[in-house]
Amino acid sequence: MRGIISATGYLPHWRLDRAEIAAVLGSGSGSGARTVASYDEDPVTLGVAAARSALNGIPGTDRVDSLSFATTAPVYAEKSASPLLHAALRLPGSAATVDAGPGLRGAAGALRAALRSTDDLVVVIAGDVRTGLAGSGDESGGGDAGSAVVVGDDTVAPLVAEYVGGASATREFLDRWRAPGELRMHAWEDRFGQQRYDALAADAWDRALASCGLTDGDLTRVAVSAPNPRSGATLAKRLGSAGVELTDRLDRSVGFTGAAHPGLLLADLLERSGPGDLVAVISLADGADVTILRRTDVAVDGPTVAEQVASGAALPYARYLAWRGVLPVQPPNRPEPARMSASAADRRAEWKYGFVGSRDRSSGAVHLPPARVSYRGGTADDMEVLPMADRRATVATFTVDSLAYSPSPPVVFAVCDFEGGGRLPLELTDVSATDVRIGMQVEMTFRRIGTADGIANYFWKARPLPGPGVAGEAN
Repeated sequence: MRGIISATGYLPHWRLDRAEIAAVLGSGSGSGARTVASYDEDPVTLGVAAARSALNGIPGTDRVDSLSFATTAPVYAEKSASPLLHAALRLPGSAATVDAGPGLRGAAGALRAALRSTDDLVVVIAGDVRTGLAGSGDESGGGDAGSAVVVGDDTVAPLVAEYVGGASATREFLDRWRAPGELRMHAWEDRFGQQRYDALAADAWDRALASCGLTDGDLTRVAVSAPNPRSGATLAKRLGSAGVELTDRLDRSVGFTGAAHPGLLLADLLERSGPGDLVAVISLADGADVTILRRTDVAVDGPTVAEQVASGAALPYARYLAWRGVLPVQPPNRPEPARMSASAADRRAEWKYGFVGSRDRSSGAVHLPPARVSYRGGTADDMEVLPMADRRATVATFTVDSLAYSPSPPVVFAVCDFEGGGRLPLELTDVSATDVRIGMQVEMTFRRIGTADGIANYFWKARPLPGPGVAGEAN
């Protein structure tokens, strides 16, 4: 039986209250809040965060056959981004990678292909950073998130949901568009797009039910992903009349997260469902894709989407504008970072992307970064690889640097002691400088260090574990 082995969403730490937009610009921007990726997060890091959670605890990840990545805000135009996720997740070299973008439909299409594939394990990842002109509907209505779905057979790992069936419908029409590199999103009349999507949704839905021998009333709950919150309203009303629960689209608490939204809603849907429930995700983007699943009795691990929605910290609107580059600000009076060396990164790929250290077999000494000669005993070339990305650490000491170059000063550097051994100075993220404490527990997170000469440079940072005293407002 083929289906979903795990599905997770990742919501960044920061939240922008939409009332703050109105307070600054003097016009209404709706209620609620939207998620905001930090200055050192991008679609790649958001996707890595979601995928790390989705793959956690799955046996045999060395059997992953393929990885697909979808986003509407690609880091590169010529180079694929999926190999970056492959490296950060330390997947086998035999795994194929593909960028399923840059349109909104990429993630839904990749999930459809994965459910019909014969590969042992397929990882479908999406990440998006949604923005727009100051005061625009896309700015207030958007949201940043990552999502990951692991698809495979029950012979590889237990399924949280069995694949029952689905259908797709496609028709070309101009609804929303944005030129490459453009900040502003353009849209045709909302009613025009809504009418087209309503027809496509009904068509795909009816054919999906027919292929499975089901009726509307057989479904327990359904999630609808669409860039326009009114799209799919006709079908939603029909399903509501049949007693089907329509799950929250997360418009008020998260915003529309682009390519990541179908996976995010799928994760939330499975987390809210019980054994035996028939559920479905309807994704509306340049067509309609319907996926029908039956929930099993396998428990869902990790922080749920609902738990992440309830957490987070407030971000001032001015800081949001600066992070997005909408509001130019005076940069630090320090030289900007030099561009990354491709050859050096290749030589140290396991350390740079996978955060893999080494441990001396004779003495047990942990080396970060990995070394050939042990600092304890001087033994040479007798090391074993030691993955560190999933190990927690404790802040031994720290310093707040207001002079170092950063898009979001000040920079907090901390000396971190890892569980099981190992010490390393790391930059802290997702925390205000006033909230850092010696003894604070931190976890590793893959982040964007900077960009120079068009090259995005990535490495690992530390962020506080969820808990009291770490959710203060950004400076």
